[in-house]
Amino acid sequence: MTKTHDFGNGEVPAHKHCNGGGWVADTAVVDDSVFVSRNAQVFGDASIYGNVWISEKARVSDKARVCDSAWVFGNAWVSGNALVCNSARVSGNARVYDDAQIYDDAQVYGNAQVSGKAMISDSICLSGDVHFSGNIWISGHTHTLTGSSPCTLNINLDSTDQLQP
Repeated sequence: MTKTHDFGNGEVPAHKHCNGGGWVADTAVVDDSVFVSRNAQVFGDASIYGNVWISEKARVSDKARVCDSAWVFGNAWVSGNALVCNSARVSGNARVYDDAQIYDDAQVYGNAQVSGKAMISDSICLSGDVHFSGNIWISGHTHTLTGSSPCTLNINLDSTDQLQP
């Protein structure tokens, strides 16, 4: 008997993950070492491996990849071709999508959104109602970028440029 689950676009073949009991579409690849909590969801062609935690009501979908010791939790959603790796954290209502990359010890939380080809690394923390999009690389140590009202930063830099707050 094939189990199915509705991830929002109708029933698809899926199963409960062996480590945490969250729903995983049969098209997604999730290592047994990954923790997927009961209310978390992994679907599409997502790939998750390493000592990753996907918890609370977090979602990972499409062709997104989460690896190493990264955490995605709260109501966060990682989708598209996004990559979250190393010890990065995505939480709250944050969204990481398109070809965005979050890595090292970077954190994206609150209502922050990272999209396009944006790369956030090192110890950068993004929070609040900020949206980073385009060809932008933000790195550095212990910088916190917050927004109390909705704002969008869309910068197209040459591939060799780097924005450091």
